[in-house]
Amino acid sequence: MKLLRSCIVLALLTCLGCMNERCTDSQRHALYEYTDQMEPRWVSFENKTGEKGKGGMENDGAKGHACDHIPAGASITLLDMDGPGIINRMWITINRRDPEMLRSLVFEIYWDGEEKPAVSVPFGDFFGVNHGETASFENELFANPEGRSFNCFIPMPFKDHAKIVVTNQTDRDMEMIFYDMNIQVLREWNEDYLYFHACWHRDTATILGTDFEVLPRIRGKGRFLGSNIGVFYNKIYHPHWWGEGEVKVYLDGDDRFPTLVGSGTEDYIGSAWGQGEFVMRQSGCLVLDQDKTSFYRYHVKDPVYFKQDCRVTIQQIGCAPLDAVRSLQEAGVPLIPTLLHLPPEITHLYDQDPTARHGLDGFEKGTVHFYRSDDVAATAYFYLDRPVNDLPPLQSKDIRLCKVRGRS
Repeated sequence: MKLLRSCIVLALLTCLGCMNERCTDSQRHALYEYTDQMEPRWVSFENKTGEKGKGGMENDGAKGHACDHIPAGASITLLDMDGPGIINRMWITINRRDPEMLRSLVFEIYWDGEEKPAVSVPFGDFFGVNHGETASFENELFANPEGRSFNCFIPMPFKDHAKIVVTNQTDRDMEMIFYDMNIQVLREWNEDYLYFHACWHRDTATILGTDFEVLPRIRGKGRFLGSNIGVFYNKIYHPHWWGEGEVKVYLDGDDRFPTLVGSGTEDYIGSAWGQGEFVMRQSGCLVLDQDKTSFYRYHVKDPVYFKQDCRVTIQQIGCAPLDAVRSLQEAGVPLIPTLLHLPPEITHLYDQDPTARHGLDGFEKGTVHFYRSDDVAATAYFYLDRPVNDLPPLQSKDIRLCKVRGRS
């Protein structure tokens, strides 16, 4: 019995050491256990190579190179390291954090010597900040303690090489950038490890009846980690609710209909009956005002794996009372009714007239759901069994900055 109790205690302690989902296989040790399978490295301007015994050498060891700069139109390489290894944490801060800068800086990660980046995302959006607006938050993957720094805790294994580049696509110099990459150098590569990828996509005016692609179809074996999504509301629908759209995840050959589907936008992020500002580990809403919102959902506790391909979309559907929708139609506002809800009855409208799909005749009251057109942008995070993906390049700066508040 004493031996059994000891085993149970040991198992519990080990589980506590592994409870954090950020851990990788090589890190799953109790806090008191030693391993010689990896060695820590910190890469910053004080030790750009991360070499052993080469940190803080400038200025005779007295803080000689804590930051650097990025001239207008120039790039700076933050990491250029041979593997195998795992990036466990990134911390970066910059002295210019206005929306124009956060959308114009491009953050790119290259794996194993590939010429095409696995990650090519506007800087702020990569670190979980949509619309170029910072916020104070901490969740499972990112943190911004006081709205002045950018932390990422996503484990990123690399087999042969890792390179991280930041490009300043503005006409202003970035006078100061500080950073710290915390890495484990591995003794050997595990063939089960996946490469981290991220992409950004924006549609400034979604097409009626066409779902916005959070993640265009990617091919390979991997895991969808989640996304942060930002919406600029189309004022022609004001003041009616925009977020009835369902998130759909198409897995492994799904065609017209997905395997995974939610029940509405706020439902997907764990809220209900509308959406307010909140921050939780797996989901939250960082920005909410009369013009826009930004929210996130990360699939850490509920992993989404795929064997051959994956595609993620979100419907552009809102709702309003029946009379309000009729008024919108009379004013020529573009919309397509999809259903009428008069609890407990649900009447499908989208299939009643496949040529027009606009008929509301014969109804006296209820809430109408309808396709609408808004301005949507999303950063999708995922792992893949290869160091490069076949997604299109990052959209132009003009698209990234459209409607975004200017420099401060």
